[in-house]
Amino acid sequence: MIYSAAQRHRGPARLAAFDQQTAPSLEASAEVFAELVERIAAHGDRQAFSRLFAHYAPRVKGYLLRLGLDGGRAEELSQEVMVAVWRKAATFDRAQASVATWIFRIARNRRIDAFRRDQRAELDTEDPIWRPEAEPAADDRIEASQREARVREALAELPEDQREAVRRAFYEELSHSEIAERTGVALGTVKSRLRLAFVKLRTRLEGEA
Repeated sequence: MIYSAAQRHRGPARLAAFDQQTAPSLEASAEVFAELVERIAAHGDRQAFSRLFAHYAPRVKGYLLRLGLDGGRAEELSQEVMVAVWRKAATFDRAQASVATWIFRIARNRRIDAFRRDQRAELDTEDPIWRPEAEPAADDRIEASQREARVREALAELPEDQREAVRRAFYEELSHSEIAERTGVALGTVKSRLRLAFVKLRTRLEGEA
């Protein structure tokens, strides 16, 4: 089990001193957790991972239980999430999200993946829904290609801030609040940029119809 291995490890004196002197006040500090993830990314710091694991593993498990998983499955997935935290530590960017947001996003994605695996296991592979769709007609392919070109041109004409908001909303599939968090822009401003972008895109594309 990852948890027992992490708990047995003893790390640098600096983190040990940190435990004794400042843990009560800083355990929940975003800055502290961000430093721990960065230590994992830079040095494979097992003591940092042990601290992170002790704090977040039970919280991730509780989150998965609230999503409807049974205890065994929640434990299993929480372990997978923390393994992903270790492996993906280098992708963490404190300027884009807090450690909590980053970890729970990993947990949510793991839950979605598990649900999809379970669904596929229960589905009949002979069901017509799984059969490949017929190739579109040549005229349809040309029309789709032209439509995509018009959308790209319309996007290119948007101001940079609006174009970035649209890209994050549709290509990265982020919610408005996630865009605000990643960009440091107020939620109301994100919504306003997207609303203006949609008006401009609709006007531009309807004018070419």
